[in-house]
Amino acid sequence: MAPIDILYQDDALIAVNKPAGLPVHRSKLIGPAEAFLVDLLREQLGGAVHLAHRLDRATSGVLLAARSAEVAAALGEQFMGRSVAKQYLAVVRGWPEPAEDVIDYPLPGARATGPRREAHTRYRRLATAEVPIALGRYPQQRYALVLAEPETGRFRQIRKHLAHVHHPVIGDCQHGRSDHNRLYKQHFGCHRMLLHAWRIAFHHPLDGRPLAVEAPLDAAFAGLLARFGWLLPTRDPAQG
Repeated sequence: MAPIDILYQDDALIAVNKPAGLPVHRSKLIGPAEAFLVDLLREQLGGAVHLAHRLDRATSGVLLAARSAEVAAALGEQFMGRSVAKQYLAVVRGWPEPAEDVIDYPLPGARATGPRREAHTRYRRLATAEVPIALGRYPQQRYALVLAEPETGRFRQIRKHLAHVHHPVIGDCQHGRSDHNRLYKQHFGCHRMLLHAWRIAFHHPLDGRPLAVEAPLDAAFAGLLARFGWLLPTRDPAQG
């Protein structure tokens, strides 16, 4: 397996670009796997590595880890306090309307029958495409590139929220549309879920300085954007 792409590193913390399909750690929810991100990082970097947060196995993008439990806990407090800004890129079925909105829909935890808690995801439609491929009763299919900013941190929040508003993430086997997932495999050769943790902004847990990290897209995701003629914003869309 290729080395994990290190986006930022110092003596206290590491930011990496997690590949799609690689689980971050052992879990009953994940089941057996050939490799886990945290083990690969420990072998690659040497010494202790403590995860500061999680990404779904199918999701790619920026992930923070710490070299000590204390630094991981300090980062965790920032996540719990909602002071960490996160931006995800997603390709979804349909063209979300309105083009910008906040999805306010309570979600359960890992257990679907568990109690629901408040959950908010801000989204912005960045680009659209219409594909001349018949599926079901429609001769053409509409897709959109969406920027999603979770304001809370619930289990599979972005995936569940976008599915709730009928714009599921392409490649999402649990909450998406199997017919559209198959279309992307057959016509575009895309075999991954199109959700990517693109940018994260936080404060260094030791000296408080602001840090912002951006994770580039992998070849499959970037190739799809190129095929549709979609361009990523050159600056933070939240800044105008």
